[in-house]
Amino acid sequence: MPPPPGEISEAVGMLERYVHEDAGLPPLVDIALVHYQFEAIHPFLDGNGRIGRLLITLMLIERDLLPEPLLYLSAYFERHRETYYDRLLAVSREGAWEEWLLFFLRGVLTEARDAARRAGTLFDLREAYRERFRREGGGANLLAAVEHLFARPVTDIREIEGSLNVSFEAARRLVNRLEGEGALEEITGRRRNRVYAAREIVRILQGPLGE
Repeated sequence: MPPPPGEISEAVGMLERYVHEDAGLPPLVDIALVHYQFEAIHPFLDGNGRIGRLLITLMLIERDLLPEPLLYLSAYFERHRETYYDRLLAVSREGAWEEWLLFFLRGVLTEARDAARRAGTLFDLREAYRERFRREGGGANLLAAVEHLFARPVTDIREIEGSLNVSFEAARRLVNRLEGEGALEEITGRRRNRVYAAREIVRILQGPLGE
């Protein structure tokens, strides 16, 4: 159970001090303890889960374990939602730290492997696109537009215009070419202010790859 309302500020303050101290523990263990404690304090009326999971990513970055925010344990926690809550509750009720730590570390390992697989698949797709469009005589702007898709897989003509520093008409032609080649798909159905998605890239980013 969370602490009484009058004690929440003090509890959060103690947790903040702990975050900035060196407890001498392995970093991942330290982060797992902080995540549990934040969830146990439950300081907000809403959004505690989102903030608690974001705290994991921020601490990984702050401790130089993650150069970019590319590891999201939210997906693992959601897939194992019941076990996640059971492990947190067991710490509060029974002091079952080992079970919680093993669950957390297994999640880090699973999601790190998943991120590596997705990155490798995206790299292969980018190289395939580049080779394909070079072979078909695609110019520098088309190849730059392809690169843009891997940074912004949901985009529009104005965004490509600004990113590539080309005219609106040139950006429109690039989008039409990519759409005709199947690399982009219009997703709004509107006549104006259309938005396009690079479906293959989105599928790799969001689709299941297995654990």
